[in-house]
Amino acid sequence: MSTVDIDSLNEAQREAVLCTEGPLLVLAGAGSGKTRVLTYRIAHMLSDLNVQPWQILAITFTNKAAAEMRERLGALVGPAARGMWVSTFHSMCVRILRVDCERLGFDKGFTIYDDDDSKRLVKEIMAELDIDPKRYPIQNIRSRISQAKNELIVPGDFAKDARDPGAKVAARVYEKLQQRLKAANAFDFDDLLVYTWLLLKNHPDVLEAYQDRFRYILVDEYQDTNHAQYEICRMLAAKNKNIMVVGDDDQSIYSWRGADIRNILEFEQDYPNAHTVKLEENYRSTGNILAAANAVVANNIHRKQKRLYTQAGEGEKINVYMAADERDEGRWIAAEIEHQRAEGIPYDQIAVFYRTNAQSRSLEDMLLRAGVPYRIVGGTRFFDRAEIRDVMAYLTLLVNPADDIAAKRVINTPRRGIGKTTIEYIESAARQASMPFMMAAELCVADDHLQMRARTALGAFVSLIEEARSYGGDLRKVIEAVIDKSGLIAALQAENTDEARGRIENIKEFLSVVDEYVESHQDNDEDAFIEVVGTGGEEPAGETFGDSGTGQGQLSMTTLVASDSEGSFGASGSEGLAAIRTLSPYSLADFIEWVRLRTDLDAAEAEDGQAVTLMTVHSSKGLEFDCVFVAGMEETLFPHSNSAHDEAGLEEERRLAYVAITRARKKLYLTCAQTRKIFGDTVANPASRFVGEIPSELRRTIGLGSSGFSGTGWEKRGSRRGISGSGTEAGGGRVFGQSSAGGSRPRNAGRAAGSSFADFMGGASSRGTSGSGGGSGASRSGSSLGSSGVRTNPNAGKKAAANMTFAVGDTVDHKTFGKGKVIKVDGDLLHVHFAKTGKTKKLLKDYAPIVKIN
Repeated sequence: MSTVDIDSLNEAQREAVLCTEGPLLVLAGAGSGKTRVLTYRIAHMLSDLNVQPWQILAITFTNKAAAEMRERLGALVGPAARGMWVSTFHSMCVRILRVDCERLGFDKGFTIYDDDDSKRLVKEIMAELDIDPKRYPIQNIRSRISQAKNELIVPGDFAKDARDPGAKVAARVYEKLQQRLKAANAFDFDDLLVYTWLLLKNHPDVLEAYQDRFRYILVDEYQDTNHAQYEICRMLAAKNKNIMVVGDDDQSIYSWRGADIRNILEFEQDYPNAHTVKLEENYRSTGNILAAANAVVANNIHRKQKRLYTQAGEGEKINVYMAADERDEGRWIAAEIEHQRAEGIPYDQIAVFYRTNAQSRSLEDMLLRAGVPYRIVGGTRFFDRAEIRDVMAYLTLLVNPADDIAAKRVINTPRRGIGKTTIEYIESAARQASMPFMMAAELCVADDHLQMRARTALGAFVSLIEEARSYGGDLRKVIEAVIDKSGLIAALQAENTDEARGRIENIKEFLSVVDEYVESHQDNDEDAFIEVVGTGGEEPAGETFGDSGTGQGQLSMTTLVASDSEGSFGASGSEGLAAIRTLSPYSLADFIEWVRLRTDLDAAEAEDGQAVTLMTVHSSKGLEFDCVFVAGMEETLFPHSNSAHDEAGLEEERRLAYVAITRARKKLYLTCAQTRKIFGDTVANPASRFVGEIPSELRRTIGLGSSGFSGTGWEKRGSRRGISGSGTEAGGGRVFGQSSAGGSRPRNAGRAAGSSFADFMGGASSRGTSGSGGGSGASRSGSSLGSSGVRTNPNAGKKAAANMTFAVGDTVDHKTFGKGKVIKVDGDLLHVHFAKTGKTKKLLKDYAPIVKIN
């Protein structure tokens, strides 16, 4: 009788566990218990078949999976599992190389270079070979070399096959890289696979020793193996043929990393006597979710036929929400998350997936507004991403050249030949002269102590900033021009990697932030100030009201002039002209302030420390949640435009949709938008074909727009735009979004005819008007301009709630949570107990869409 409880397995699992001899292919559908099968099969061999632990090699793809397998085996068989190799591919290769690397000319004390070490070495090599990193970006070179290594192409063969100039340059670097690594007695991560393959290929005695030792080989996630991993497995299993591979071709989503789906699809061709077992019973999801997944992936041609099913009930239908736009989509998701939490699903069992990282921006914004705590998994918050911080640094530098942090961030970003030594020299000069870094940089352009190459690059950078400060006109076009002139996108395009393309998408998505800012301020005329400048002759266009020394506070204006005959706005009886100036709310300085308020303040942690998970669909593989939202289910987004017209690419996109669907245990929401801002452009794409591939009887469509969903509260009052929506002025912050408390004025009342930037950009230097005011705050204070005129601030006419502070005991109304009572005030953070949910939430008053009820 078996000491392992094999009877607890279902029929297919039992079949796979008992099949211990010969090649075995286990097609394990999502949630079908593949780890259970792997561990039980090993336990069965150890406990019942007298197989020794050192005769078994189990290969996983992550250290986490290896640790989980070891833990489960320990629970099943105890110390009997000791001595067995359970490791990742790379860990296995390290162990093999530690024993026999001397046969390859390496010492056993070799080191392993991580990604940073490898990148630094390639950079040095490119400098030695005088390769221009602008023309041949380091990331592109490294990507080509990595791909060659994963395909087991050695430097000599790579050079022979190189056709385009980029490949020929990469071949030179590749050859030099391998020489330098060997001289340093070091391997990079890709080398671990390549040199293990070379060792086994060129030293038959070593190969035979491992073949005799590892009589049984088990490989998890076989659909994710690349060519090098495939060849190593094939060689190790060639003698005994006792190889078990477990995987799901329907979850092969990493071709961009080198994974080859043919490895699992052609396993039976590699091993004609292979036995195949399909694990189709799912222990994770409800029947309707599985039926939807089956229906979608069935449209792929290149796959093994299988169909997931469950003994559990059908469950709820798949909800498809048709939003008006991406903000409506985010608002609805945030509100539905709160509804699900009220029904007992904790935040940490709720996930929001998206196809590209750039989509997270609007979702983060809406969760932030709703007070829903979230965490980004496998990525970085949008405004914390390096490329977005680079853009913001450029813009900040235009408004405030005295910002040394911004200057030093972008002076060599993208790389323009201004090295560390030059930067340190500028810093030293700035300290000695007590001047800002940018001013010192400008002076250093003519400094003979610097090399001509460095001075030329420095001069180009200073000229770039000076030119950009002169740009005027529409805010979006100004920022587009700054991004273009900076060379950020061009540098990423030259890299030509998946990571670089993702960064480009993020920068383009930043333009949607600009559009959102402009649109929200178009609906909020309270952000514009009307100045009535008295009589007495011409007034200088573009007068500065900021502090001349700070570069902050100079505003663009549009001057409208009316004669006395048409109705003078000046003093009664005056013979002069009166100028009405509308200070534009679209200034770059105000935009930067608006963004900073969004990023410096963040959603407070939930009381229990839980948070909703945000991630790309790629990052979700292997995870599961009670409730899953998949946002952006539209053509060009999902499936992505890069893959929609390529058969292999489209099939991988469909597998990605299958992965997304099968992460959900109980509830699944698919959302799409009628119109969406993508990279700053408004587009109207049809719903994803993957939604249409789900039979209509399995889904329920909600929407269009928030009107299709009752009880969210988002449409009850206030603005649909901006980050506040409350209209309340709290904590000294600006008013973002239309006030629900104050009255409104006609949309065109007092608005500037255009968004001019020449004036306020000029104010970023010492050219501002001396003694003109107290900076941007003073310019909005409503104080008199002097005897020549007075300022009228429309904000003064708002209702009292706009300027109220909050105290314990105050009653407030929230767009989503309804009425609540303030139970604690901690600076800008309000602790509010809501009657509808019975829960207390922490809300940032500058962000939360709340109004105070008198």
